[in-house]
Amino acid sequence: MNSVTVRNLLVRGMLAGLAAGVLALVVAYFLGEPRVDEAIAFEEAHAHEHGGEELVTRAMQSTGGLSTGVLVYGVAFGGIAALAYCFALGRIGRFGPRASALLLAGAGLVAVYLVPFLKYPANPPAVGDPDTLNQRTALFLLMIVLSVLLAVAAVILGKRLAPRLGNWNATLAAGGFFVLAVGLAYAFLPSFNEAPEGFPATLLWQYRLATLAIQVTLWTAYGLVFGLLAERVLAPKPARAEDDKAAEGRATPVAH
Repeated sequence: MNSVTVRNLLVRGMLAGLAAGVLALVVAYFLGEPRVDEAIAFEEAHAHEHGGEELVTRAMQSTGGLSTGVLVYGVAFGGIAALAYCFALGRIGRFGPRASALLLAGAGLVAVYLVPFLKYPANPPAVGDPDTLNQRTALFLLMIVLSVLLAVAAVILGKRLAPRLGNWNATLAAGGFFVLAVGLAYAFLPSFNEAPEGFPATLLWQYRLATLAIQVTLWTAYGLVFGLLAERVLAPKPARAEDDKAAEGRATPVAH
């Protein structure tokens, strides 16, 4: 793959990330923000001390701040995913551009978000001890790195086992390795249960489902949109002029 193709895919990946970010923003606004408001209301109702004046209003946070954060994240995410796509294309099997994009998006969703999320799920405001914030952040990032490395190792293992076991059995063996390794990481890494007394369990569950829905929307939309754009770069259709010329050549002349 030459540099021009990589650059074209990178640009289209960022555009696909922007489009996916718009859809994720809609989900975040309608599913996530109401849960955040409820959590903030709980926190304020149970706070013993009230802070000073807000530097950024809640209205600005839930509109301009949310939009900026999600869209910028979508563009950056799309560019990184496009580079990963350039590296993985042709190395993960004989899949077309669209199928490869969807496969990569699905694998990324599992490895980058779902596996770390199951160990360290997202918390709304009022949940989590401020004293453990740095530790929880570091462990969450560590879980992402471990999950991605284990996913890559599972793919390599599956490809090496395929000639001896066949594709199906090799896939099962690689999947079993990934699940076992992730399970060991879950067992050895510390867990946190820092929901304050009286915090509604339903609200916590709804907030976490909302964050999961945002990520599923982002990755799925990216896979679909980028797959379409990548196909136009890697497998372009004949130009319209060439189609018209060919059709003209096939036309039957009319006798005068």
